[in-house]
Amino acid sequence: MGAGGDGDDGESPWKVFTAYTRTSLARGEKILLVMDPDDLSDDEVVSLLDRGGGQVVTARASGQLSLKRNTEMYVPDGRFLEQRTIDAYTAEVDRAFSEGWSGLRVTADMSWASRVNLDQDRLLDYEASVAPLFTDPLFTAICWYDRQRFGDGMAADVGKVHPLRVMERLDALDVTESPDGGRIAGSAEPSTRTEFVEALREALERREDSGPRRVVLDLRDLCFMEAHCAWQLISLASSLPTGSELTVRCGELLGLVLDQLGAGEVPQLVVSVEEERESGNDGGEGAR
Repeated sequence: MGAGGDGDDGESPWKVFTAYTRTSLARGEKILLVMDPDDLSDDEVVSLLDRGGGQVVTARASGQLSLKRNTEMYVPDGRFLEQRTIDAYTAEVDRAFSEGWSGLRVTADMSWASRVNLDQDRLLDYEASVAPLFTDPLFTAICWYDRQRFGDGMAADVGKVHPLRVMERLDALDVTESPDGGRIAGSAEPSTRTEFVEALREALERREDSGPRRVVLDLRDLCFMEAHCAWQLISLASSLPTGSELTVRCGELLGLVLDQLGAGEVPQLVVSVEEERESGNDGGEGAR
């Protein structure tokens, strides 16, 4: 999977990595942070992720958290060899398993590629070649691309190889249109309320005719929805023409919230509660 960010807010990726790290700790997974040599020192990284809580410091001391530099992992002798890199990560997964951890989570800063002037086509070939790694349920990784080094075009190309992406910020939305409706991921809260409601309106009003509509809205990756946004969803569904159907695909918690707010009383609204998807077993791209 990938991390998001555009370089304007240096704290944004670290907020994502902090949440990512703490989730891994709670699950009993090992964490491997692969940093650029010119980035923060190991002690600074631990302090930034720990934020005074002590949990990350303890994880480092116990071996649950490991830090390496990307030149060590990808170009130890100044050359990049695809199979050697894949073998190195496979060995890390095996090591985490042998040490008794429930899995391995990796964050890898990909700036090493620009350091050695690796051809972007070759880098894309590598990203495609690591797909088999992510069939292992023990392995989760964020490939972290800096748009200031690689450009938006490269980030977009890597995103096609690894379509699963991490949000740019924890308090953000990611909206994707689809022929039958759309997908909204992230957090529907006061700071994103306007964007959320506008995304709903666009999904429901995309058709030019005024007859009954069939719309499917995928909210399974929406991690939070405030009551106001939930009310707006129900209200917009109730305003659809008679015979229309808005199907909302969501997790159990959001389904419960919508039910308690009266979704069942709106004939145009169908709430389809589905199991939450595992997002850890895929590769991805990120930008910071």
